[in-house]
Amino acid sequence: MKLNLPQLPKQLAGGTLAPLYAISGDEPLLVQEALDAIRAACKQAGFNERQVLNADSGFDWGRLYEAGASLSLFAEKTLLDVRLQSGKPGDKGAALLLEYLNQPPADKILLLTLPKLDSNTQKSKWCKALFEHKSACFVPIWPLEAAALPLWIQQRLSASGISADKDAVELLAARVEGNLLAAAQEIEKLKLLAPNSHLDAATVQSAVADSARFDVFGLIDSALNGDAVHTLRTLHGLRNEGVESIVILWALAREIRILANLAAAQGSLNQAFANIRPPIREKRRPLITRALQRKPPLASMRVQAAQIDAQIKGRAAGDPWVGLTELCLALSGKPLNL
Repeated sequence: MKLNLPQLPKQLAGGTLAPLYAISGDEPLLVQEALDAIRAACKQAGFNERQVLNADSGFDWGRLYEAGASLSLFAEKTLLDVRLQSGKPGDKGAALLLEYLNQPPADKILLLTLPKLDSNTQKSKWCKALFEHKSACFVPIWPLEAAALPLWIQQRLSASGISADKDAVELLAARVEGNLLAAAQEIEKLKLLAPNSHLDAATVQSAVADSARFDVFGLIDSALNGDAVHTLRTLHGLRNEGVESIVILWALAREIRILANLAAAQGSLNQAFANIRPPIREKRRPLITRALQRKPPLASMRVQAAQIDAQIKGRAAGDPWVGLTELCLALSGKPLNL
C-alpha cells in the first residue's frame, strides 16, 4: 500500500510492522530520515540483525533469496536492507520481490531503497505490487516545493523546542534555497544561538554573517560565472571548513539538472525561464545564461555526479573531492576529462 511521508510514523508505531518497506525519492535528508525511522522501529521490534545488499548492475538476486530463506545462527530476526539505486531490478529481481511479497518470511523485514521512479517503472508489475500489496508499505518522497519550505523549517524548529519570527524563517529559507540538508544543519547551529528558545531575524542574520567564509551557493554562482580560479578557491575553503561533500554535490547536481532542463526546452531561453519550476530568480538568470552559452558537457557531468554520489556513499572507489573539483571546473567552462 502507498503511504505519504507524514503517515509513516503512525504506521511504524501501530504495533505491527510491514514485511516490506520501500522508500523512493531523491531528497537526501527526507529519504535518510525515513530510512532511519524504519530501522529504529525494526530494532525496537527485535530485528537486531541487519544485512545490507547493494543491488547494483551486477547484483546476484539469488543473494536476496538466500538471505530471506536462511535462518539466523541464533534465531535473530533480520532486517534486509536492499539499496536499488537504479530503480530497476530486472526480470529476476522483480520475480524475487513478488515472491517475497506473496510469502514473506516471519523473521525478516525487507527495506528497499529506491530513487524517484519514472512512469514506465511505476507501471511494472513488481512496482504496482509495492503500491497495492497488503505486505508492502511504499513511501514516495517528493522534493519540497519552494513555497512549502518556510512551513517545513517552522515545523522543524518547533520540534526542537524553538519558536521563530516569520522574518527569521523566511530569511533562513532564502539562505538554504531549497537544500533541506543545509537547512537542517543551519537549524542545528541556530539552536545554540536562540535565546530563551526564540529565534528572530537578527539572530539568523548574525549567524549567517558569522558563519563560514565560503558558502555553497557562492561556489555555484562563481562556477556559473566562469571564474574557475575563484570556484576552486571556494571549494577548497568549504572543504577546510568541514562542509560535507554531499551538500556540495547536491548543489552542483541541482544546477546541472536546471541547466539540462533549460537546454532541452523548446523555444527561446526566456520562455524556458518563464516555464521552469521551481522558478529561477531574476538576478541568477544572467549567470545561468552565460553558463549555457559555454555549452557545458551536461550529460557527462550528470554521469560524474552519479559517480561522486556513489563514492560518498562508499559504493565506488575514489576520492569524491577530486570528482567535485572536476565537476566545478566543467561548470566553470574548464572541463578536464569529462
